[in-house]
Amino acid sequence: MSELDVVTIHTDGACIPNPGPGGWGALLRQGSHELELCGGEAGTTTNNRMELMAPIQALTALKRRVRVELYTDSTYVRSGITQWVAGWERNGWQTKAKQPVKNVDLWQQLKAAVEHHDVHWHWVKGHAGDEGNERADRLAAKGLEEAVAAARA
Repeated sequence: MSELDVVTIHTDGACIPNPGPGGWGALLRQGSHELELCGGEAGTTTNNRMELMAPIQALTALKRRVRVELYTDSTYVRSGITQWVAGWERNGWQTKAKQPVKNVDLWQQLKAAVEHHDVHWHWVKGHAGDEGNERADRLAAKGLEEAVAAARA
């Protein structure tokens, strides 16, 4: 079996205020190639929803199966996809406390997107000088600004 190409992805989400308008950003790198993605919602959303949108959009932008080294500053996203999602699905998308899982629509999308690739999840401290995380943060802010501007137009 041939070895998969490696794509490095940095993701981030932003919401100002939280809840409020939000944006997401993703920086994808393969070798010397880079792709910046961003988007947002002008209405009321949450930081967690934007943190989830970033890896969903990044993973679905990939055209073929690859190994992904995905970096996020969201413990919610990393823990959710690596530890909690299997149990939630087994329990009919309910928490251990028998409450509906928040953002179930996005968790289901992320789970489906992950299944197409060999994804390795990494947590990085936000706003701590990690170049990929800082760029993803700027892309999330850009996505938020563009969504708000488009809603005003």
